[in-house]
This record gives sequence, C-alpha cells and structure tokens, in this order.
Amino acid sequence: MIKLDILSDPICPWCYIGKSLLDQALSQVEQHPFTIEWHPFQLNPDMPRTGMDRASYLENKFGGKDAAAEVYGRIADAAQAAGLTIDFSTIARTPNTLDAHRLIHWAGIERRQLDVVDALFAAYFEQGRDIGDRDTLADIADSAGMDAATVHRLLESDADLEDIQARDAHARARGVTGVPTFIIADQHVVPGAQQPELWTRLIEEISEQL
Repeated sequence: MIKLDILSDPICPWCYIGKSLLDQALSQVEQHPFTIEWHPFQLNPDMPRTGMDRASYLENKFGGKDAAAEVYGRIADAAQAAGLTIDFSTIARTPNTLDAHRLIHWAGIERRQLDVVDALFAAYFEQGRDIGDRDTLADIADSAGMDAATVHRLLESDADLEDIQARDAHARARGVTGVPTFIIADQHVVPGAQQPELWTRLIEEISEQL
C-alpha cells in the first residue's frame, strides 16, 4: 500500500470538494493502492478560539462583501459540479478549527478518521453547525462511534494541542501554503482539488509500479 497524506481544514470548501473528487476516483477503480491519513492545517491559525462572525470574516478576508460573494459564487459552482450540496447561508460563524483537528487526530488513533472527517464537513457545510463548539464536536464524535464523554473531557484539556500546532507549523515549514494538499508516498505533492480523471490516471500509474 502507498501512503496518501492529506493536509486539510474542515472549514475549507476546496478541501470538501477535493475529497469528493478523490472519492469519485476511488469508487471508479476495483482496488486503490492508498492508505489515507488526514493531517492538520489551519486556514486561520490566528482565529480567536471562539471564532468570529462569518460575514465579517469573509469581508475582511476578501476585501468587501461583493468580492466575497464573487469568490463564494465560484466555490458554490465547483461544489455543485462535484455533486455536493453546500448551504453557505446557514453558516453563521467561522470557527477556530484547532479542536476539530484534535478530534480528527484522536479519530485516527481509533481508525475512525474518515467517518469523523466526513461528519465534520457535513456538519459545517450542509448543516451550518459550529464545529468550533466542543459540545458539537463531542456529538460528531459520538455519531462516528467514538465515546462522546471521553472526547469532551479531552477537548476541555490541553491534550495534543501542542502536537497539532507543531504539525501545522511543520507543514508550513515544508512549503505548504494552502489546502487541500495531497502527498503521495512522502514524495509527490498534488495540490488543490483535482478532477477524478487525474486521480484515476495516478492510481493506474502507481498500480503498474507495484
């Protein structure tokens, strides 16, 4: 098997789109060669722990309401083309995702990482839930088969905070400036949300070399 490391943030729409396109490619092949692991990268590492109003965040980031609407119009079109339904109107706040990344890390230990990643994307983009809220994260953990009480207790502690921050910093030190970023066998970097055709071609090439 070949390691496929995915650097992502659960509030990144292109990460959600990129995962959907990868999933489409994986569903088209009889057997794919990847062992997949998700890794932390915060789009907003300086975001207050309580998050902030999403409208204000977008206007500040993109230089005004009209510019933000234009950018997110393109994102909505790309999401629809990827078969996703994103309801941006239900998202009231942009959260700090440090705790969400801790949950993804713990889910990996329990081999439930994919379930948690899927649940986080759905919670944020389809249900408008605040995935910076620890009660919400514990509920998401429960839905993925993890122990909600244990997760909530860990979230209230500093468990793995420094580790997640160090891994985020390490990714930036290696030159990662945006997500999603896919790293194949710790050697080949595939940036951005790529179409299924690219993934099926890569899978075919990799399979021929195994």
